[in-house]
Amino acid sequence: MPIRYILKQLFMPPGVLLLLLLLAWWLRRRAPRLAACCFVAGLGGLWLLSLPVTVEALARYLEREPVLATSAWPQLAQQAEVIVVLGGGRERDDPAWGGDQPSALALERIRYAARLAKASGLPLLTSGGLHYGQPPSEADLAAEVLATDFGLATRWRESHSRTTWENAVNSAALLREAGIQRVVLVTQAWHMPRARWCFEQAGLTVVPAPMGMLGVANGRPAGGWLPEGRALWQSTLLLNELAGAVLYPWLYSTD
Repeated sequence: MPIRYILKQLFMPPGVLLLLLLLAWWLRRRAPRLAACCFVAGLGGLWLLSLPVTVEALARYLEREPVLATSAWPQLAQQAEVIVVLGGGRERDDPAWGGDQPSALALERIRYAARLAKASGLPLLTSGGLHYGQPPSEADLAAEVLATDFGLATRWRESHSRTTWENAVNSAALLREAGIQRVVLVTQAWHMPRARWCFEQAGLTVVPAPMGMLGVANGRPAGGWLPEGRALWQSTLLLNELAGAVLYPWLYSTD
């Protein structure tokens, strides 16, 4: 198991918050005041991240790209040459389907890319590697869904990337061979700023096509101040994205 994955689970929520609670238990006799601080930080962090209002606030900070109006979809072919849809994970061995399937996040992206492709007539590129180190790749799964469920062929498949940066670099290499430089980029709105930055660093001109907004009125009882499991999961996605937005320019900038 990659050390990077282990470290990410330990030092990003909810892992780091659970470690704080464990530390509070271990320190309860040795250092009661420090134990109390760890307990409050761990439990308070879990409560805060489980609130829909927290998700809404974090997402509004990240979701900076405007959506594409549906009336603009047919004109996309005048602005770009291909639609690039990024992988968003995969689920292993679903018995209902007889094999691996794209995750819920990935399916959102695929569906939106299919609508854009049908409206604009632009070709498709799917990007995403071997999520568990074994085939099929996320790109192949996306291409299969596009063909089977939407009747759309995928012209290019980028099947080796493990990160958003590799999505961009590998896709740019494929498209460069075809003389293509302008892309419509499809991913979740909270992921779009980092994804767009990566693709532009790789030398491509990007028309952002964000979807799956979380920074909208949450519509939950009590205004979103009641904790829920889904909000905890979404908060961890957004915090991971914030960390990526900070680290990527430092790790990958070509300037």
